[in-house]
Amino acid sequence: MNTTVQLNRNGMRILLAAAALAITLPANAAAPSPPQEQSAPATQGILYRRAVEAAIWGMPIVSVDAMREAFFRDAHAHYNDIVYWSRPADWMNQTTTPNSSTLYVYFNFNLKDGPVVFDLPPSNGAATFGSLLDAWQEPLTDVGTSGQDAGKGARYLLLPPGFSGEAPAGYIPVHSSTLNGYALIRVIPKTLTGPDVASALASIREQRVYPLVQAANPPKQRHIDMAGKLFDGIVRYDETFYTRLARMVNEEPVASRDLVAMNQLRSVGIEKGSAFAPSTATQSILRAAVGEAHEEFIDTMRDNRKLWWPGAHWGVGGQGVATKTGFTFQTADYLDVDERGAIYYLAYAPPVKLGKASFYLTEWHDASGQKLRGERTYRLRVPPNVPARQFWAVTVYDVNSAGFIEHSPRVNLDSYDTDAQRNADGSIDLYFGSQPPSGKASNWIYIAPGKEWFAVFRFYGPEPAIFDHSWALADPVRQ
Repeated sequence: MNTTVQLNRNGMRILLAAAALAITLPANAAAPSPPQEQSAPATQGILYRRAVEAAIWGMPIVSVDAMREAFFRDAHAHYNDIVYWSRPADWMNQTTTPNSSTLYVYFNFNLKDGPVVFDLPPSNGAATFGSLLDAWQEPLTDVGTSGQDAGKGARYLLLPPGFSGEAPAGYIPVHSSTLNGYALIRVIPKTLTGPDVASALASIREQRVYPLVQAANPPKQRHIDMAGKLFDGIVRYDETFYTRLARMVNEEPVASRDLVAMNQLRSVGIEKGSAFAPSTATQSILRAAVGEAHEEFIDTMRDNRKLWWPGAHWGVGGQGVATKTGFTFQTADYLDVDERGAIYYLAYAPPVKLGKASFYLTEWHDASGQKLRGERTYRLRVPPNVPARQFWAVTVYDVNSAGFIEHSPRVNLDSYDTDAQRNADGSIDLYFGSQPPSGKASNWIYIAPGKEWFAVFRFYGPEPAIFDHSWALADPVRQ
């Protein structure tokens, strides 16, 4: 990073010197052409700076494109097909901070050819919690038990940008400002036993997605089970980041709030209606730039959280503009692209109303304040009476990808785990390490040597004790 920063400084010095020279020349005099060895660093400096900002600005839509590619490539799905997981996710669900306790439903839609219907059945036998989102990952509406249908089921009508007609009766209209969008829905069985899971799966298979023009006779719905199969929607922080960004910029309408960003993208070689074909030298600069943006995302989500309990490092991010604006990140005065970029490194598919159906805390440090590392071992004591009506879970992620650690034999421990050993007072000791402690395999979560990791503690159906801080969780203790 130091070399790159020096490059930026050199480039800025050259630009300032050129500007000063132009000011001092007579009006009829031509400014001399800068030597080639000076103009190249100046140009590279501009490219680098603009590329860093482009990565920060474009993080939400790049993540959407990575997920959409996994939808097409790994699930062999098409728009309006429904992908689901018939059992809680393992490491092969390579997406951004998924849980490993519920059943997931995911689909992509495209409104280029007109409105699309999402037909959601009532939440019978299994709670349903999810959102419909646009290509910028702005939640358009929440669905299911805590959504507009309040668990009674409904037909949601997704409307394309600029739609000005009247939605037909019998639908909940959902206006989108982008052509692409997606849904992520969690289906939560009462237990993970056979009958409850079977009921949840039956509910999933009743969900349907189809064009409005086919509402009178909807096509047969494709449901694609990805349990036990690789689904890789993780963003790569290399030059391919900008290929994704260019693709999404070309597919989506430009909002007035983004006109300055669209102009800056031209310095990177991204322009609407034009092919993106960076040279080998440019690709090298782009790799360095997105690497810096990635580091900024990590630093922001690790160090700029609201700590939840005194003396502990558990905290919650996105407590600024994100929650105040319903994850649009747009205030009357500015668009907070910095917070938005960092959040979508760590999260995917935020709800309109955060904290009503679920609440999450993240942990990046041990009790001594050191970063969590995979070559060490830790113990976390979960006190009794966790304030979660439905379930609680502790899940581990790779800091670099914000996804499950690849090839992990166990990514999660939750209140569904009846095999977990409990202490006499009802508390549970969890162990993190590359190997389970002797006699404690049922209470163990894998971490990988050589990797930094973080944990998420999820409360589904959060109760007042989490918000009034009367229930507290200590940091992991290094063993």
